[in-house]
Amino acid sequence: MRTVGKPRFAVRTEKLNFWYGSFQALFDVDFNVRAGLVTSLIGPSGCGKSTLLRCVNRINERIGNVRTEGKVEVLGHDIHAPEVDLTQVRSQVGMVFQRPNPLPVSIRKNILFAHGLHTPHKTTKAEQDGIVESALRDVLLWEDVKDRLDRVATELSLEQQQKLCIARLLPVKPAVLLMDEPCSALDPKATAAVEELIWKLRGEYTILIVTHNMAQARRASDECAFMLMGKMVEHRRTEDLFLTPNSQKTADYIEGRYG
Repeated sequence: MRTVGKPRFAVRTEKLNFWYGSFQALFDVDFNVRAGLVTSLIGPSGCGKSTLLRCVNRINERIGNVRTEGKVEVLGHDIHAPEVDLTQVRSQVGMVFQRPNPLPVSIRKNILFAHGLHTPHKTTKAEQDGIVESALRDVLLWEDVKDRLDRVATELSLEQQQKLCIARLLPVKPAVLLMDEPCSALDPKATAAVEELIWKLRGEYTILIVTHNMAQARRASDECAFMLMGKMVEHRRTEDLFLTPNSQKTADYIEGRYG
């Protein structure tokens, strides 16, 4: 699934429909996510934001009794094509959840876990040390934990755990990072720290973030998409969507008339 050169869009969906059993959650969603940018998904609870996010790495399929129609492309590749390796899809599209979910092992082992799964050759201790340090530096965590890499990761603060969960993805070199309300369990100071990290990773990674916090969407995304009742209402530059929305539905939502 590796692509030579950077495509204009890291993620594209075309007429995407999705069902949980008999319940249809997405309706003909067309969505283009520009490579290297941060794109936020906003909308009321139950509008399909997280479902759309999870369609991008097919994690919805773990639930069972689901059905997908339409196309989802990552880096120009149809991720539902018969020849596509699902493990490779998920190595290219990393996922960060609402609440941090570090493994109950050391900080060091957390960083090396996914790398060990996706790397066919053995790495030396020195190489592993470099991988751990690089990933932790990338998420602005190295200085905090460099002297306690063998401590259990669950002893970290929630902010540090969420940063660690992001760091755990980086050694696999994903192209896309999916974040499903990554700050919902954090206090304002920790939220600001994670938003700073998102902005730092922008450019090297394409980031798609679901948030209920419209102030966060304005602060921490280049583009913003508004969803309602499983449909894509509009998707524009964040500043334009908030200041001059095309749809009255968008205006009503961001002005707090519903949702």
